[in-house]
Formats: sequence, C-alpha cells, structure tokens
Amino acid sequence: MKGVNRREAIKSIVAGSTILGAGALLGTAGAGANEAPREQEGAGAGRAYLGQHQPRPLPFDPAKLKGLSEKLIKSHWENNYGGAVKALNAVEQRLAAAMKDKDLPAYLYGDMKREELVRTGSVVLHELYFSNLGGDGKASGKVLDLIKQWFGTYEQWEAEFKRTANALSGGSGWAILAYNAHTGEMHNYWAWDHMHNAPLSHPLLVLDMYEHAYHMDYGAAAAKYVDAFAQNVNWDEINRRVEALPKK
Repeated sequence: MKGVNRREAIKSIVAGSTILGAGALLGTAGAGANEAPREQEGAGAGRAYLGQHQPRPLPFDPAKLKGLSEKLIKSHWENNYGGAVKALNAVEQRLAAAMKDKDLPAYLYGDMKREELVRTGSVVLHELYFSNLGGDGKASGKVLDLIKQWFGTYEQWEAEFKRTANALSGGSGWAILAYNAHTGEMHNYWAWDHMHNAPLSHPLLVLDMYEHAYHMDYGAAAAKYVDAFAQNVNWDEINRRVEALPKK
C-alpha cells in the first residue's frame, strides 16, 4: 500500500468489505444440505476472521406482538440486524487480508478494528433484543427477586429503566438491565452506540433505542414504543440469562 493516501485506502477497504460481505452470505446460503461451506478468505488467519456469521431466526411470531407491528419487526430484523451480520462478516474477512499486508498503516488497521467492535456489538445486542421479546410482559421468577433486591420494588426499577431508555430517544443507543460480575450488582445502564457498556456487565434485558426500532410505528413518539416493548418482554428468557450468570 506504499504510495496510497489514507482517503484512497479507506475507499478501497470499504468497497472490498461490501463485496466480500455479500459474497460470504450468498456463498453459505446457497450451499446444499450435504455441501460443505465454501472456504472463506479468513480461514488461513484463524477462526476469529472467518466471517461466516449467520442471522438467527426470530424466536417468536412477529405478527403476535402487542403494539409492535409485524412490518416493523421484520424490517428491523432483516435490514438492521441482518445488515450488521453482513458487515461483521465483511470486516472480519478484510482484517484477515490486512494481517498479511505488512505495509498497511496502523491507523487504517485501527479503523477496521473499530468497525469490528461496532458490528460485533450490534450483532450481539440485536440478538439479545429479539430473544427477549415474544412474552407477556409479566415479570416473575429469580429476576424479579433480584430487581426487588437492587431497586426496592419492580415499579421503581421499571420507572428508571424507562427513563433511561427515553433519555436515548431521538438518538441512538441501548437501555440495558445488567448484572456486573465484578461488583456483583445490578444496574440499568445507558449504552450509547453499540460498544458502550460497563466492563464485566452481563446484559439481562436489552432495549434497542435506535430510531429504526420504532420510527415506522411511532414516529418520534419513542416513549410509546418503550411502553409497547414492556408489554412484550419474555421474562422466561431473562430468567434463563440469570441462571447462566457467573457466581461471584
């Protein structure tokens, strides 16, 4: 990459990422039941750079949610979550190629590493978000006991969780109820972008506050979306996450 300025190099990286990302999904999706997945560019660089992530199917019927339309959920899953999966695959494959380029400047490699962090966070949080939907919104079990222990009452926790979420309306980010393995505490965290969370925090309940998660149904009325989300929380899934928590 000697003699190439930063702007030209970034354009090349982005263009290559788009092509590789689409190719990765098409290659695996088109394989037959008895056909081995096509070898990816990152194979020689180790499993961390295979770029073979696949979208997880919705664990509920999107037509049966209360206050959240099927059109909204399908668009969110396909375009935003699906787009994050494609982008992560593309970034991983470009990182694999970049590892072989000893002349690539560190600042350009850093740009790709930042994208790796952003796309990974988006994929993980979206998967947690969709998997904690599809319930009746009625909290019960061990998580309810923990909420009362750390917030006094369920009502006090819910009010703070919704206030945290509404603080992100009109912008971008996530409201996350999380258990921190270091402190042993539970908190509602304000998480801007896809890559900001308290270290060693394990998300239990995840709420997407990007406009793409609600604008189709509610426009700028984000608070109504937050209320609708609360009616559809799958607390059985939250309790499964509680059971999987590390013991302090």
